[in-house]
Amino acid sequence: MSQAEKLYHRIVCYGLLVILALPLLATLFYALSREWSDTILPQGITLSWFIELWQDPRFLTALGHSLIICLGALIFSLLLVLPVMFVIAYYYPRLDSIMGVLILMPFAVPPVVSSVGLLQLYSSAPLMLTGTPWILIGCYFTIALPFMYRAIANNMQSVNLKELMDAAHLLGAGTFRAAVFVVLPNLRKGVMVAVLLSFSFLIGEFVFANMLTGNSYETLQVYLYNMRNGSGHFTSALVISYFTVILLVTAVANLLNRK
Repeated sequence: MSQAEKLYHRIVCYGLLVILALPLLATLFYALSREWSDTILPQGITLSWFIELWQDPRFLTALGHSLIICLGALIFSLLLVLPVMFVIAYYYPRLDSIMGVLILMPFAVPPVVSSVGLLQLYSSAPLMLTGTPWILIGCYFTIALPFMYRAIANNMQSVNLKELMDAAHLLGAGTFRAAVFVVLPNLRKGVMVAVLLSFSFLIGEFVFANMLTGNSYETLQVYLYNMRNGSGHFTSALVISYFTVILLVTAVANLLNRK
């Protein structure tokens, strides 16, 4: 590829990046403006909307609720999915095609329909989970499962699981020790990709959170929905803060993964 072609592709990539970032930049400028109604440029710059947002106890509580639910669902998914995937990949590889179909079943039923069914099941004794974080963790587990399974399955295929296990057995390691100290470190990239994809999807989930818990356990998206009739500057600050939280979590995860 010539230098001119490389320069052209670079310009196209940067141009697409700028186009994709324009809505976010416009939201940021609106959140930083004191007033912006009948003029082309904002009438003054201020951080008061961000200060008001981050001093709102209700926002901080909703953010904490979202993080707790997302992390709980991801930890539960990893603890369940990793052992099951290892057993399937190492002992029963023929089941992989069946699992590939089963994990897509949560997407076959719309969230609204699932929520109605869950409300019927868990709104009365003996399991009254509606309005609690436990029902959201269970729902988010089913949402994260396809992302988890596919990312880790691809990683397992790329590291050649059987050869790793056979080599560990030849060196005297048992199956459990080989799985923990040989296979698991080689799955770090796949696990990190699965966690980041699932987290970015789960923290923006609204339908389950609104219908199953609502204001009784308000999450970030429900808080954003409840504040929709307030100031547009305040809502814009909330949206920018939401993206900032996702970027910070991604940056920390990448830093830990690099170490």
